[in-house]
Amino acid sequence: MESISRRQVLMTGAAAFLADLVVGRGIAVAAGTDTLTIAFNVNLPSFDPTVGPSAVNPTIQAIYRTIFDQYVGQKPDLAFEPGLLTAWGWNDAKTGIWMDVRTGVTWHDGSPFTPEDVVWSLTRAGDQKTGNPIQFVWGVLSNFKVDGNRITADAKGYDPTLFKWMAFLTGYVLPKAYYTKVGAEGFEKKPVGTGPYMVDAYEGNAFLRLKANPNYWGGKPAFETVVFKFVPDATSRVAEIESGASDVTLEIPYEEYDRLKAKPGLAGVCKPISDIGMIFITNIEKEMLDINVRQAAAHAIDKAAIVARLLKGYGVPIDTLQTPDYLAFDATTKVAYDPEKAKALLAKSGYSPSKPVKFTIQTTRGFKPKDYEMIQAIVGMWRKVGIEATIEVYEIAKHFELRMGHKLAPMAFYNWGNAIGDPATSTGFAAFGPSPHSAWKSADLDAKIGPLWGEVDEAKRIAGWKAVDRYIAEEAYVIPLVQYAQPIVFKSSLKVVANGTGALQPKLVSKA
Repeated sequence: MESISRRQVLMTGAAAFLADLVVGRGIAVAAGTDTLTIAFNVNLPSFDPTVGPSAVNPTIQAIYRTIFDQYVGQKPDLAFEPGLLTAWGWNDAKTGIWMDVRTGVTWHDGSPFTPEDVVWSLTRAGDQKTGNPIQFVWGVLSNFKVDGNRITADAKGYDPTLFKWMAFLTGYVLPKAYYTKVGAEGFEKKPVGTGPYMVDAYEGNAFLRLKANPNYWGGKPAFETVVFKFVPDATSRVAEIESGASDVTLEIPYEEYDRLKAKPGLAGVCKPISDIGMIFITNIEKEMLDINVRQAAAHAIDKAAIVARLLKGYGVPIDTLQTPDYLAFDATTKVAYDPEKAKALLAKSGYSPSKPVKFTIQTTRGFKPKDYEMIQAIVGMWRKVGIEATIEVYEIAKHFELRMGHKLAPMAFYNWGNAIGDPATSTGFAAFGPSPHSAWKSADLDAKIGPLWGEVDEAKRIAGWKAVDRYIAEEAYVIPLVQYAQPIVFKSSLKVVANGTGALQPKLVSKA
């Protein structure tokens, strides 16, 4: 069975054939109404949602949020709601925090969830030794005290985004007693959370099967079984949904989305999400240190044409690191499409179409709809003004590795997710030099960003981030391209609630 090719599967066109195939691999097939099978676009490298590159991959949060619960919850419209914390806040002096912990919750192994689990999880997240990618966020807390279900803690400094992070990347509560007993290796073999689904079976790079948590505090899940099939190739995801082998899929080419949702038995939803398609610029190679080259690259890109032609109108051209949904979006910050200006800028540095500046640009292929094709189009636009870029394709995991090591190519395409909509988690982490998630690292930018991290005056803080975004646009330190719309196709027997974060969580899927 393992040797059967995808071509054979597509040629049969039979869902039954695919069902037999995946059953042979141990997957519960979506043959009944109690099983939901999702053709997912990325693999799951690790079950621990708080350490390593996987923890900051926005796409994988759909799986993590299904197995684990976060301190603070988030609705599909991005509004915050109680999670494992029912209430929270800063003290009047902004020197400490308080949190009220939910009662009556149990872990998947049947043991009770307690305030000590919250304290342990936050302490572990703030410890540099654990490998949490955003340890610097959690590390501000210390001196935890528990009084009944109320937790208090001191803070080294005021962070206006702290509680927002509790609904975001690495903001998950893990079981103190169980994790301490089995260790990191044991936890990977048998993860335990408090989420709506429990891990039933896992085959790396193939599938993850989950069973409903009968004791979930948030109510009974709609499906008894959920299967995440790991299908990184977009064409294969189209085949999964068209053959009936999967019930729902996402991030397929927009023309395929339009075609599939029009077919009998299928439906679709495609709404803007909090993700930005952008080009990181790494300030290592001499070509990128030339402002004329950076600005020319920005002015040579026709974003409106990319959205209209490649993305079939699904998407929003943007010129800052804020989407219209973010707190610090400023519609007045613009970078005009002006190829003649791009030529003039390049000419100042001695470049022209006959004598182009040369560098490499990296991109994923199939991770997001038309990501590779978008970069192809941009490279074509650049060629006309005097930029010759060589495309290098990599997997998203490789992007994380290179970015954290400050080893990206001179330019690198990436999809930036900012589900909590705060400028600190978009512009801040994408552009602040000390951040492991930035590519451009320079003292002038850090001097503008630094004071904003702990700004108590919210109006002043947001105005400050708007000014930083304008400066980044003027200097072309990053090139924002589009706000994505996420295409989701599913069987018409289902109802899918689009999530503003882009996380396709099983709890947002129900029977129609």
